[in-house]
Amino acid sequence: MPWLKIGKRSSPRPFWIHLHETMSKFSTENVTGWLMSGNEFSLHANEKISSGTGFTGPLHINELSARSTEATRPDFCGALREPCTSQFATDADGHLAPNVATRLMESKMKYKPLGNTGLLVSQLCLGTMTFSDGKGIYEHIGDVGQSGADELVKASIDAGINFFDTADVYSAGASERTLGQSFKNLGVSRNEIVLATKVYSRMGRGRNDVGASRGHIMDAVEASLKRLQTDHIDLYQVHATDILTPVEETLRALDDLVRQGKVRYVGVSNWQAWRIATALGVSARLNLERFTTLQAYYSVAGRDLERELRPLLEAEKMGLLVWSPLAGGLLSGKFSRENQSPEGSRRSSFDFPVVDKERAWNVIDVLKPIAEAHGCSPARIALAWLLSKPVVTSIIVGAKRLSQLEDNIAAVDIALTEDEIARLDAVSELPPEYPGWMLATQGADRMGDVDLWASKTSHTS
Repeated sequence: MPWLKIGKRSSPRPFWIHLHETMSKFSTENVTGWLMSGNEFSLHANEKISSGTGFTGPLHINELSARSTEATRPDFCGALREPCTSQFATDADGHLAPNVATRLMESKMKYKPLGNTGLLVSQLCLGTMTFSDGKGIYEHIGDVGQSGADELVKASIDAGINFFDTADVYSAGASERTLGQSFKNLGVSRNEIVLATKVYSRMGRGRNDVGASRGHIMDAVEASLKRLQTDHIDLYQVHATDILTPVEETLRALDDLVRQGKVRYVGVSNWQAWRIATALGVSARLNLERFTTLQAYYSVAGRDLERELRPLLEAEKMGLLVWSPLAGGLLSGKFSRENQSPEGSRRSSFDFPVVDKERAWNVIDVLKPIAEAHGCSPARIALAWLLSKPVVTSIIVGAKRLSQLEDNIAAVDIALTEDEIARLDAVSELPPEYPGWMLATQGADRMGDVDLWASKTSHTS
């Protein structure tokens, strides 16, 4: 269908308008609009949608004809901000439809700063590991082709997601190529999205086709830019720990990419807390770009990062991007203590990430009745639990089917009660571990009067 999207580029509340080839005025239940003198366009939302708040501004069209391909959109709230280009499709014959229709897409998606920056990202991020040719290890994860990817990307954007994550290693570059092509196929303006990818993993047979060395980073970024069909990457992440490359070398290479404009922010994935702290110190000492985010595994079935990583992120104001929020499908609703290996589930053949299974079954026993109370899937409750944690910037959700994605997106509509969060916190609580239990014991009287030597007080010196 030949829709023209008109709306605020940073908000998931666009109008989609069917354009009439020769129209000068149209009116529907929701919107009244005029094609004014020259190529100016005025649009007003009816009261039932926005209490009389509409928007007016010039819409420059390269001739309202079958060959029209681009338009400059006004801001949703009225002021014409920086122009942003948007393509709109025509029918099979290249003609605009003769009728007029509208639809208003509303979303409850929220946005948070990316770490200690001014860049806003949606609290859900579309992960594209499933955009794959289905070969090698990725046959366990998904084989979403181009048409399926286009469908998932469009559904994400319509729901308010502006954040997309991939990596060069996903299907040896196929994920990046597919994602970049989806943006092109859908006519998505580059400034409407925040694009993240990663570097480190082996991309060839050569000795230096892997790692976080300056040489590999400089080669890898050019290849990623080409596959993604873009001139810059918003968030470039070091995907793993390189035991050979000095952190100073990695940071200088990333800093150069930022200064060159090829990368805007840098992050890290799957690093230890001490290593991140070391890198932040090096950045401060040498005045190099610092890591803005950590991408890490976190779920209600796996809270390990709360021991050392969460305190670091909070202290250093780094963002947390969560991968595998459903513990590799374990929290999807398919698994239970009685059905530990459901047929057709990815985790049944690829048991990853590592979790304490007994604790996970206990978590699922609590998840299910909460999900029933909300009339939704356990997966939505697991995601809603993560969304309730202030340390979380964005949750990376991946899908093989549109129905999976839609169910995950619906988690933003779930408001867990304090009691529900407390129940999930309690059943998923990590066992005490040194030095945590020692710090709690020795610090018990710091803010009050406590007799550490009382018989009921556990104390070890």
